[in-house]
Amino acid sequence: MSNELDTCQNCEEQFEKGFHFCPHCGQKTNDELTIGVLFYNTISNYFSFDARFFKSFIPLMLKPGYLASKFLEGKRLLYLHPAQMYLFISVIFFFIISFSTRDLVSKADEINQKVVDSDVVKIEKDSVEKVLDSIQIAKMKKPLEQNKKLLGLNDDDLKLTDSIINANLKEKNENNITWDFDKKKVDSLIAVGADEKIILKEMGMSDNPGFFERRVYENALKLTKGRGAGGIVQAFFDSIPISMFFLLPLFALILKIFYYRKGKYAHHLVFSFYFFSFLFTVFSILFAVNRFIYDIPDWIDWLVAISTYFYFLIALIKFYKQNWFLSWIKSGIITFAFLMFVMPMSFTILAFLAFFFY
Repeated sequence: MSNELDTCQNCEEQFEKGFHFCPHCGQKTNDELTIGVLFYNTISNYFSFDARFFKSFIPLMLKPGYLASKFLEGKRLLYLHPAQMYLFISVIFFFIISFSTRDLVSKADEINQKVVDSDVVKIEKDSVEKVLDSIQIAKMKKPLEQNKKLLGLNDDDLKLTDSIINANLKEKNENNITWDFDKKKVDSLIAVGADEKIILKEMGMSDNPGFFERRVYENALKLTKGRGAGGIVQAFFDSIPISMFFLLPLFALILKIFYYRKGKYAHHLVFSFYFFSFLFTVFSILFAVNRFIYDIPDWIDWLVAISTYFYFLIALIKFYKQNWFLSWIKSGIITFAFLMFVMPMSFTILAFLAFFFY
């Protein structure tokens, strides 16, 4: 008598009835789709948020270098994969600081508006007319030069015209304190709703600007209108998660340089994933407590931040198995190089990109 067979919905292989999981691919034989199952599978597959996370959390916080060592020893399923842990904790970290980011964006816009308001000129009808008249004078200057023979003008006459026009512009620029262009005139053009091309030209943009020149003047105009600083700050913070995927491999590369005999680059990358996961966890807790529970004194915040260096030192000793003195020297140089050169360079590039592409 033959046994009854079922067909797996996933791999379409047959197996005897009574199995709770397919013996070929491992999928549940009766996996009814519900909202709970849908979201549980999504979260667990994306973050691997299961028992391995809780098994990994305490060693991550209290045993520097332990998880990286165990991973290289071959214990790949007992603890959470380093890349998965880094991804999960970094998502939490950037979610928490997003609350502070919104405050910074709002504050930046507020400061930007105050700066604009402090310099803005109260526009009256006659002042607007004077500004528009100066633009018309500049337009008249070109045909005078082109047709000086026809009009019977000599060079002295043109020089006199130039001096009159320049004196007029100089008078209007006397109140220009913080801007390279005539702030009063630009404010006037904005107030009367002038075309952006005219305003940008008045600010000094050339007739045929390249991409970067145009972006500089466009963003300078946004700042002049009092609505650009917040966008720059937001773009800067939006770029940080992306930059971390470059900073972490750079950190691993520095480790490879200092420990070039201690395994492949991938080994140093495993160490870096776990170490950055620790950093994100510590600062996530600090930000969350300060934001939602209690404003921790600054000296405690700094003490906790400095303690991460000693965690790093112990992790190096445990993972690379070198004596404490040599590890102390290397940890100091690595920390100095990363904080003084790699991170400032990265954040400078971020600020540059934020200004040009926000």
